[in-house]
Amino acid sequence: MSEITDFDSLRRAMAENGEQPEGPARNARAEQLLLEAETLGVPLAVIEALGHQLKVYNYSSEKAKMFVPFARLLRMWDERPEDFDEYETHSLHWVFKWMSSGMLDQPHVPLASVEKWLGEMEHRYRLAGHSARAVRSAEFSVAAHVGDVERAERAFTAWLAADRDTMADCHACELHGQGWWQAERGRDAEALALWAPVLEGEYSCAHEPHTVLASSLVPLLRLGRLEEARAHHLRGFRLVRSMESMRGAYADHVEFCALTGNEARGLELLAERPAYFTDEGHPHSRLEFLSVVVLLMERLSELGLAGQRVPGPDGREWTAGELAAHARAQALALAARFDERNGTSYVGERARARMTQRPLVERLPLGVRAARPAAVAAAAAAPGAAAPAPAPVQEAAEPDLAVLLAEAQRLSDTLQPQAVEAWARVARLAGEVEGVELDARARAEIADHEAIGLGPEGAETFEHAAELYAQAGDPGEALAARARAAYIRALAGEIDEALAAVAEPYDRVLALYAEGGTEVPQAAGVLMGRARILMRRVHEAEGEVVDEAVLAEAEAAVRELLALVEGRAGNDVRLAARVAEGHAMLAELATHSGNPEAGAKLFARAAREFNETGLPWFAVEYEARLAGLAHQLGDMREAERALRAALEHGGPYLEAVGRAQLHLQLAEVVGGRGEAEEAAEHALEAAHWADEAGAGPTLGAWARHQLGGFLVRQCRWAEAAEVLESALAELTAETHGDGAVVQTQWWLGDCLSELGEHRDAAERRLQAAEIARHWPEQHDHATLAHLAAESLGQAGLRTEADQAYARAGELWRGLGNVHGLVRSLRARAWLALRAEDGTDAARDLMASAVEECADAFDGADDDEARLRLVAELGHTHRQFGDLLARSAAEDADDDSIRAALDEALSQMAEAVAVFVALGEDAVHARTGAELAAGWLETDLGRPAAAAARARTVLRAYADVEDAADIAAGSGEEEEDETVRARRAEAEQLLQAAEEQKDR
Repeated sequence: MSEITDFDSLRRAMAENGEQPEGPARNARAEQLLLEAETLGVPLAVIEALGHQLKVYNYSSEKAKMFVPFARLLRMWDERPEDFDEYETHSLHWVFKWMSSGMLDQPHVPLASVEKWLGEMEHRYRLAGHSARAVRSAEFSVAAHVGDVERAERAFTAWLAADRDTMADCHACELHGQGWWQAERGRDAEALALWAPVLEGEYSCAHEPHTVLASSLVPLLRLGRLEEARAHHLRGFRLVRSMESMRGAYADHVEFCALTGNEARGLELLAERPAYFTDEGHPHSRLEFLSVVVLLMERLSELGLAGQRVPGPDGREWTAGELAAHARAQALALAARFDERNGTSYVGERARARMTQRPLVERLPLGVRAARPAAVAAAAAAPGAAAPAPAPVQEAAEPDLAVLLAEAQRLSDTLQPQAVEAWARVARLAGEVEGVELDARARAEIADHEAIGLGPEGAETFEHAAELYAQAGDPGEALAARARAAYIRALAGEIDEALAAVAEPYDRVLALYAEGGTEVPQAAGVLMGRARILMRRVHEAEGEVVDEAVLAEAEAAVRELLALVEGRAGNDVRLAARVAEGHAMLAELATHSGNPEAGAKLFARAAREFNETGLPWFAVEYEARLAGLAHQLGDMREAERALRAALEHGGPYLEAVGRAQLHLQLAEVVGGRGEAEEAAEHALEAAHWADEAGAGPTLGAWARHQLGGFLVRQCRWAEAAEVLESALAELTAETHGDGAVVQTQWWLGDCLSELGEHRDAAERRLQAAEIARHWPEQHDHATLAHLAAESLGQAGLRTEADQAYARAGELWRGLGNVHGLVRSLRARAWLALRAEDGTDAARDLMASAVEECADAFDGADDDEARLRLVAELGHTHRQFGDLLARSAAEDADDDSIRAALDEALSQMAEAVAVFVALGEDAVHARTGAELAAGWLETDLGRPAAAAARARTVLRAYADVEDAADIAAGSGEEEEDETVRARRAEAEQLLQAAEEQKDR
């Protein structure tokens, strides 16, 4: 920390402190700087230090401290206004607005004092000749705060009608306040229309678009614009996360989580800011924060999670129920203080309304990692499907066993997913009704469906069902149940035992069917069981099956089944399903035999047959398999169609992990044809369903990796950064591969660079480079090292940047990539120029870049490579010229400056000559170098030469007569803009040269 010895060092120290993060440390430093300013004996130094103190207090949680330094400033102004320079005079009047809003947010300040201050502000603004716009805006804030709608509307109208002047808030802040009022009055669409210029980046400031993004969340949810709401949350939270003064906006993001089924993320947000529970410097934002804490905690309690541990004020552990009660008491006490001060009940009513809001969306997937509380996940209903689900069993107030039996039989005969539960309800009711004894057939059906529900544990229950079917006089179904028991054993890996177990039912059912002792469905059940077991032997082989006998035996079993049932299904859904499954088995056998084309056709047939039978949920597996084969065969259109069909036909019956996998595959296919926006939607769904399935660290992390990449493609940098950071928390080289980790770090580095977070971007790129350093192919390592150097340079870390560029240059040289090497040398030259006494080093580095281009040209072995090297040489000469021109120090003697400019002009001329050799492909590069050379000619006092260069540029674009011709010409907007800019600059150069001649 530098010592303050004079006014200049004070100003430097205040500027440095202003760049520090918001918070008590920055405030304490401002207080110390004021003490040091008072020792300098310069009134303006004290005034500036007080202004600095005011500013850091305002942008912190200690806003209540603003009043003392402002009162002192105002007293100094009244006593000696001549001590204030123009800037500090403006600043004094500017912070009147901060005082007005600051008093309003402090319940201990009487309302009469606020109104008196408002009058004082109006009086002083009038004396200073300022517009009433800022005054009316402040009056509006007072009226809106106390709930005086009529006065607020009057002040709002007057605010907008008054002229904008230097005291008006910036456009971004004004639009935020105007939109907030529209949303407050229930006019959400109007609010968003007002906020649009801020959201689109037309207007911004230190706190915008931060607060507009936060304020827009609930209006967007109310309007059903969920995609925008999600994007605003991800983008906006990133902006407010590190800003201590933005507790109110932070609260909006917690509220958004509570209203969209993202309770777990809401808890994560609370955990990041424990001080927000207790910081008392700004009571109004504390009230807002505590109100949404109540909202979130009571939402958790409604979901059965009142006893869950949650983050809260430091000093003890909290459950959701305890924190809800604590925060409610604190918030209502604060609201009561405001209402007592205001003489209205408005603040308390708003706080209660905020606490009792109902969710606006059951669950809005965000794409970021946040495990859903178990009770919430269990209670969540699956989303509706495009295809209507079969009607659920209707339970009467007094269930009738006969009705339930009939309904269960109908569901099982038609293979409905609810059949298992229907038979379980029959069993429960039969056990509850005294004196009821179900017949053997009903008990067999109950056992059969219980076994289905048990999955891998159901073998013994299938055997019991077989005994009951036999008792009921249905030997064929008894044999089919035994075959199902055998198949369960095959699923457990006991294939030989399963084949032995199915052998007897197989022989017996064929004999029984031949004798007329059973029917097709029962015989088909046994044949299907045997075929499934033989298919398990195929499945357990890796890759294509080598043993032809295994394939042949399985195929024979499937064709035997199809020979029995094909053409005999009629209206029997069960037999139709056997046919479809048989074709799916043949599809699998074809793929294992090395014939994926035949497999794809058979999978498509099986899926179609299931759909035509009215069993779309059975088609899903085969549509997914078809998609994989189509992808393998390069038929991306068929792959996409099959994946969409699988998602549609799965309806509410798809398990979460299956839905995640399908969405992820579809994201990759759609993204592969360039549809990044839709691909991002599917990757988002994949991440959501992976989390629901408890596969967040595996499948979910991969989905977030993909989602981040698709967002990067759309240049949605802030959203992508949030998602990618979330992905990196769970991506591992062991599970996902080090390539995925590197790519995620790479994308994240790109995002952070675009967001201006250059130091963090460098860190991410260096981390990725360290992993890539161990790869056999070093191109990625070199690229990442180069990008890291760029970020280090942009972060102002020149020494580290130079080292990184040098490392990248070594890697480029090793790879034989002259272009990368030359660019690293040029970058190092520019870094050297910015260093003290670095001009000679900069010249040497740029000269080395020129030499590398020339040497590589001599060794190039094809025309295309030579052309690229010529272009690189031209750009290097151009940059060399720019560097030399900038190296001419302003305080150097005239001869030194002229020599530097002459040398710069020589390099520019070389650049022009190189670009001329490249012809029309380099016309813009050539004209750019011509113009740069022309300006150097004027600096050297050569107007005729400058004019000649300007005319050369105009001749280069002679075919373009005017802007209209440009617009109708290439059709390329960027190209047209370049032509316009070049022509305009050439005209300016020509005019400057002519004026120089006249002198």
